[in-house]
Amino acid sequence: MEQGYTKAEAARSLGIRANLLGRWIKEHAEDDGQAFRGNGKLTSEQAEIRQLREENRRLKMEKDILKKATVFFGQGNAVKYAFITQYKKTWPVDLMCRLLGVSRNAYYRYCQRQQDKQPDPERQAMLAAVKEIAETSGYSYGSRRMKRALNALGFLVGRRKTSSLMREAGVKAKCRKKYKVTTNSNHKQPVFENVLNREFTAEGPDQAYVSDITYLWTQEGWLYLAVFIDLFSRRVVGWSMGSRMNAKLVTDALRMAVWQRRPGAGLIVHSDRGSQYASKAYRRLLKANGFVGSMSRKGNCWDNAVAESFFASLKKERVQWRHYQVRTEAQQDVLDYIVMFYNSRRRHSTLDYSSPNDYESAMAELKKAA
Repeated sequence: MEQGYTKAEAARSLGIRANLLGRWIKEHAEDDGQAFRGNGKLTSEQAEIRQLREENRRLKMEKDILKKATVFFGQGNAVKYAFITQYKKTWPVDLMCRLLGVSRNAYYRYCQRQQDKQPDPERQAMLAAVKEIAETSGYSYGSRRMKRALNALGFLVGRRKTSSLMREAGVKAKCRKKYKVTTNSNHKQPVFENVLNREFTAEGPDQAYVSDITYLWTQEGWLYLAVFIDLFSRRVVGWSMGSRMNAKLVTDALRMAVWQRRPGAGLIVHSDRGSQYASKAYRRLLKANGFVGSMSRKGNCWDNAVAESFFASLKKERVQWRHYQVRTEAQQDVLDYIVMFYNSRRRHSTLDYSSPNDYESAMAELKKAA
């Protein structure tokens, strides 16, 4: 050809058959060089066929769309948007919007709104956890304890987000009421020195206990409660309830602690100066076990702050929300609070928000591993 090659030589050079090259040359000559296959252009006939095919495909799509969407004409846009969403992987969104008479932009705004409405599975799980924690804690947890409880479940949230979750879940801690609880310290029996001296921590279990008495109202009359608390774990290790605030109330509670814990001699047992703790029966019990008695200074409730704090928690988290008809009902509820909630599940700020039982178990494991 123009460079002096024969058709056969040119075909070999291009790696094609000679007859195919010949057909290209013929088509090029017939179309005045405007539709040669090698330059990617179509003949007018081919272009027309392609256009007709495209138009036929579009008309078929329109027919199919209209056939399925006929029932949606006259309906609200939301119904049409739902139809478009359902078939957007089958037909073009622009075409469906045009046929159904809705704006494409309006459709995409609808999609965004629907996406915003979709619930966040993780947040829903956290809200469910907040509600469950609140219920099991008797709605006693504020944002600090709730945060720690959520963290323990694997939800890594801070106090701000915890507060937000609590508001969204409609959960809030119950309000505290003030109670004035006193024992009779106007007696002439001997008292112990303040050995504890506000040292409210202990290096190990059964080294120091604190004790106090409170009273709960029932329709049957007052119910008195005495407790002994281990300062190491803040666990209530002994308790007793009765209709009279006497020496037997505190000795029974201490005997329970001795039976449960088997503390050794040298245990410091601290209380206020109430006559029950100054009684002969109580002092004999301390001496028989080799315990060291300790009492708060006169009129100084802060010397026994741990026991006072426990009673405040008991009342604001449980008792003030109850109306006990008889003493046995109150006894069962207090027992449930101490055993099933306070010792086993309530998160204590002093223990880095562990429960007393969990704290003791963790410390025992660390001691074993050391």
